[in-house]
Amino acid sequence: MSGRVFALGVAFVALVTLPYWMTGVYYINVASQILFYAIFALALNVLVGYAGLVSLGHAGLFGVTAYATGYMLQLGFGHPMAILVALVISLISVAIYAVLSLRSTGIGFIMITLALGEILWGLAYRWISLTGGDNGLSLKTRPEPFGYSLSDATAFYYATLVIFLLSLAAVTVFVRSPLGAALMGTRDQARRMSALGYHVWAIRFYACLFSGLLTAVSAILFVYYTQFISPQTLGLTSSAEVLLMVISGGAGTLLGPIFGAGLVVIVKTVVSGFIERWNFLLGAIFVAIVILMPEGLAPGTARLWRLARRKRARSSKAIPGSAEAKP
Repeated sequence: MSGRVFALGVAFVALVTLPYWMTGVYYINVASQILFYAIFALALNVLVGYAGLVSLGHAGLFGVTAYATGYMLQLGFGHPMAILVALVISLISVAIYAVLSLRSTGIGFIMITLALGEILWGLAYRWISLTGGDNGLSLKTRPEPFGYSLSDATAFYYATLVIFLLSLAAVTVFVRSPLGAALMGTRDQARRMSALGYHVWAIRFYACLFSGLLTAVSAILFVYYTQFISPQTLGLTSSAEVLLMVISGGAGTLLGPIFGAGLVVIVKTVVSGFIERWNFLLGAIFVAIVILMPEGLAPGTARLWRLARRKRARSSKAIPGSAEAKP
């Protein structure tokens, strides 16, 4: 058994048994936050890591789904209908978002997504009759899939874990599919891909739709977790935080955004209770990662682990009389 498979197995067992060895409801809720923010980070990573398109407006799409869910529930619809309508509205919004933003790449794409995100934030802040303005929208209940109530922290954690694992599997299949390979081709050599007959714009458009779908899933989990949605959720700060998760963890990797989500959520929710200047600490950690592990936390840790194993193997061979020493 390889070390990677063993580590993934240990991580899976730890996640499944977490409510049994994690003390306190608060930390179980923090684990739920890490999981649905990890889905959000994986969604953004589809564009940032595999398409080479940096988006600063994904919090706007996140907020659209959250508001759609809350508004449908306030109208008296049930949870299944509210979730279904929210997903449809999210896909329509993502399609419009992609059509407008994919008119450019590079810094142009960043600026367009930033502008779209700020427009959505402004609508959420000013359209009081729909969004409630600063007062936001509140949810009174959580869904009960198959009669299984999610009002308990442990129950909600397991529901989030199942959706997280399904999302991770979907991203893995997408990345390893021909479409995922073509998407990475458009990232590295867009002109060559176009010359080979690939429709670069369509490939990026499908990637935006997939990214938007995952964003919608994370937003639905978020709004049911907090049972509240306000314009602050759509702000530029939210987009910057999830982008920080992707970059710090390792863009273009499957585990990187998960590591990044864990880092940001723990510093923001747990460490902030002990350190007043937690923003400074998070910035310092990010700078250290960029300097010491420019490829990101997950691939950087793997690289250091491989170097340590090679060094240990060379040392064991150099020791006379060791089992691996050469005659």
